[in-house]
Amino acid sequence: MEPPDDRDPEAAGGHGLTSTLTEFASARGMLAGLAYRMLGSWHDAEDVLQDAYVRWSAADRTDVAEPRRYLTRVVTRLSVDVLRTRQARRESYIGEWLPEPVPADTLELDDVSLALLHLLERLTPPQRAVYVLRTAFTLPYDEIAEILERTPEDCRQLHRRARQALDDDRPRFRPSAAEQRRLLLDFVAAAREGDLARLESMLKDSVTSWTDSGGRLRAARRPVIGRERVAHFFAHIYTRPGFAVTEVDLATGPALKVLVRGEPHVLTVHTDGSGITAIHLQANPEKLSSVER
Repeated sequence: MEPPDDRDPEAAGGHGLTSTLTEFASARGMLAGLAYRMLGSWHDAEDVLQDAYVRWSAADRTDVAEPRRYLTRVVTRLSVDVLRTRQARRESYIGEWLPEPVPADTLELDDVSLALLHLLERLTPPQRAVYVLRTAFTLPYDEIAEILERTPEDCRQLHRRARQALDDDRPRFRPSAAEQRRLLLDFVAAAREGDLARLESMLKDSVTSWTDSGGRLRAARRPVIGRERVAHFFAHIYTRPGFAVTEVDLATGPALKVLVRGEPHVLTVHTDGSGITAIHLQANPEKLSSVER
């Protein structure tokens, strides 16, 4: 999503629109990061940004002292509305729901992984809003309370419950980009060779693999859990013909785009420093469009 072109201020409505564009554009990177953290979907985040721009354009800004705070409030509330609507749709979603991968040149993030975005799906919309605003943007509870129209104490409670819901599985270790790439390539090489012993040596006992195909492809609809099962699963699918792999840089870190029998998916793995703890395969064509560009 891009705001309308402001190269012709007179045709676009004069200085007022130029100012509107400038203020929104200066905050857009932050707002995009907020919307994506809230939603885990770049498609939904773009819709929220477009809606926020329309509202910003129509707003009476004479009383808006801080545009970024105003826009943060708008984007957060719109994202909460999307999450609530999506919860109802999720009941009919086929299989696992995983976040949408976004290329690094589309969005700048340095503090979030796809594993964390997946975990955030456990939270209620208000819990997720408080957690993101407090953890990623370090906003004070008074400001979060104003954004969500709640009391500061209520926001503290929501944050505490969010942390409790995430605490056991929240990623605490993040390898360097080079280490992540090496781990991905080693994992795929072992799977491609059908080397079960090597695969199992890379996996934690409780490793879990999730696949999101949205029901569009033949894929595991439930998580594959356990070292031996996960090793056999990947050795089975990655030794098939028509295999190709390409490195991709996502906003959340390095990943691989894997092609098996003409069907692409994006592979990410997550580690605690001593072994792979979680694996995500995003194979839903609707969620691969930004990576395919």
